[in-house]
Amino acid sequence: MKTALLIVDIQQDFCPGGALGVEEGDRVVEPANRLIQFFEANRWPIFFTRDWHPANHCSFAENGGPWPPHCIAKTAGAAFHPDLCIPEESTLVSKATQPDQEAYSGFEGTDLKGQLDRLKIESVVVAGLATDYCVKKTALDAHRAGFQVTVATDAIRGVNVVPEDARRAIIHMQVRGVNFAESADLINRLGAKEGGLFRPFAD
Repeated sequence: MKTALLIVDIQQDFCPGGALGVEEGDRVVEPANRLIQFFEANRWPIFFTRDWHPANHCSFAENGGPWPPHCIAKTAGAAFHPDLCIPEESTLVSKATQPDQEAYSGFEGTDLKGQLDRLKIESVVVAGLATDYCVKKTALDAHRAGFQVTVATDAIRGVNVVPEDARRAIIHMQVRGVNFAESADLINRLGAKEGGLFRPFAD
């Protein structure tokens, strides 16, 4: 089963100190990097999604949306976390690029599904920020599109505007058929099942 890695929105504005910082958001970088390095070593496809908002985006509070301005295109806040590994051969997917259109999912308003289909991808691994918004929406859209989906539990964190939002999001995804596993377990499993060249991860 051909598998791709989807790294969702690990951007400066979603990490602690950013305009819309997620508590412990930077803690996803290390496990995400393990997955990235595993996929890169095996030359399996890696996609990075990012919010790439215009300055007058509809999601901003000043325009009636729920959020402070964040991830404005070409600003420091829209940059990926500086410690995130970004291989040269990975694919960048920019979303929510139109002023009047929100896009939590990496599939909304992008060609992500088309690119996955052209590569004959059957399953995806999802990691990133935030559990209760862009990770949830991306994972559910991937499942609806017919992909087998596994979310890396140690490589996600939630906004939790309302306490327990992230936990509820995980339950919602599970009910819809999304799988969950630790990054180390995923690496070991994919290495064994798909014949990966990378040495299995061990604690």
